[in-house]
Amino acid sequence: MYEKYVELRDKKHVTDYRVSVDTGITKSTFTDWKSGRSKPKMDKLSILADYFGVSIEYFLE
Repeated sequence: MYEKYVELRDKKHVTDYRVSVDTGITKSTFTDWKSGRSKPKMDKLSILADYFGVSIEYFLE
């Protein structure tokens, strides 16, 4: 999932900080996902899907 997030983030030319400010998802949450310490919950996936204009299923594939 994190790899798909990075792909969308880079395509949109934004940083984790910008996504954090725009969505309210903390930067530490992205760090936890990247390291595998935690997996995204559906509410966060929904926010990211809306932000990037993709479906939640995109992240789950």
